[in-house]
Amino acid sequence: MNYLALHQQYKEETISGRYITLEHIEPLVLKQQAEIIGQSVLGKPIYKLQFGTGKIRILMWSQMHGNESTTTKALFDFINFLHSNTKESNVILDHFTFCMLPMLNPDGAKLYTRENANGIDLNRDAQNLSQPESMVLRKTFETFQPNYCYNLHDQRTIYGAGESGNTATVSFLAPAFNKNRDINDVRIKAMNVIVAMNKALQQFIPNQVGRFDDSFNLNCVGDTFQYLKVPTILFEAGHFANDFEREITRKYIFIAFISGIGFLNENDIVLNEIDNYLKIPQNKVVFYDFVYKNVKINYDGNEKIINFAAQFKEVLNNKKVFFEAEIAQIDNLENYFGHLELDAKGETYNDGESNLPILEKKANFYLGEIEIVNGALLK
Repeated sequence: MNYLALHQQYKEETISGRYITLEHIEPLVLKQQAEIIGQSVLGKPIYKLQFGTGKIRILMWSQMHGNESTTTKALFDFINFLHSNTKESNVILDHFTFCMLPMLNPDGAKLYTRENANGIDLNRDAQNLSQPESMVLRKTFETFQPNYCYNLHDQRTIYGAGESGNTATVSFLAPAFNKNRDINDVRIKAMNVIVAMNKALQQFIPNQVGRFDDSFNLNCVGDTFQYLKVPTILFEAGHFANDFEREITRKYIFIAFISGIGFLNENDIVLNEIDNYLKIPQNKVVFYDFVYKNVKINYDGNEKIINFAAQFKEVLNNKKVFFEAEIAQIDNLENYFGHLELDAKGETYNDGESNLPILEKKANFYLGEIEIVNGALLK
């Protein structure tokens, strides 16, 4: 199957970028036989889409965290494929039933925040069920009775696939179901699907697939559903080189959807892929967006060579997300990489003020004659 051609053909062109709200997806949702299954804290509708007639039932939800929109885009790409009336799509719809909540947290999406309108992280509310959005998801889980759950998220640019300097463009997790992080048949089913998706993705992003930390927290939705004996897979859409809008990463999430569903369709899950799952490198915090090396500063009258890093802060302004680079770390960068690295070769730091990099200060400065604007080399 030509995954790249499929995505190019079925990509939903009406949504793009990082800021995806109910306003953006509602026209797409209303084209389908959508059902309103609840409301957010601020009274916004939470939609459910259901497709297919097959016996394998997959529950998928996105934007539980309002500022994590990449998987939402990929979900609508996948919906377009399911509606393509091709041999491949019809086989999938005959063998699977999909229940999708494309935007669980519409209030957080509008505010571009992780939390809902009450300031609650819905992914820490699986036990208390204190929020209306959490109750909608749990009720859907109980009524739909899925065979698999897909918990769809974004992760920050700080993650690498291991410590080798490869970006974690996509990461997965088969969550733990207890504090010992034991492996039972339920987790193995999730691991098997992850191994299949990883195998497909290695063709396109070799060494850029990570395995998320499996520390157990029953307050997390994935851990709870795994505890309730439903194989659950956490998807984390991460960074690809220069793809801060996550338009390239959405393609790889789409490929993960297609390849994982293909595996489930062709296998009865009698495999045991624990070893191959554990070979996927674990996510590590090893990246900054910018790293500057061998920079000369004058500190208390003494010249000194330092390294420092800057990181983008995502700021919502007038319905658009802006990336504003700030100084994030000074020295102590021995085990870190930069998505963009610049060797100043001893040139002097100059910002026209303190002439010293200061944490949380905007990354606008000179290195000798080289001008850095918003973290990057001014061209």
